[in-house]
Amino acid sequence: MPPCIRYFLSVMTAVAKKVFNEALALPADARVSLVEKLIASLNLPTQPEIDKLWAEEAERRIEQIDSGKVKLVDGKKVFARIRKKYRR
Repeated sequence: MPPCIRYFLSVMTAVAKKVFNEALALPADARVSLVEKLIASLNLPTQPEIDKLWAEEAERRIEQIDSGKVKLVDGKKVFARIRKKYRR
């Protein structure tokens, strides 16, 4: 058993271990379906929602650049500052 699975099992409750072990006994397609349902239950943003948020962020940044609220810095200068700061 891989170390990550051993660790996972070591921190699980007895009920979670039972569910996990029963899930491992399912056929692959049933495990995939179970994983999809568990992930959906987390109410994470969907890809279209993520795309919309990134588009809004890009528009916000463009507006800040166009209005002069932020100043662009050349990438070479940014990396030079980082190398100097961390002596690399």
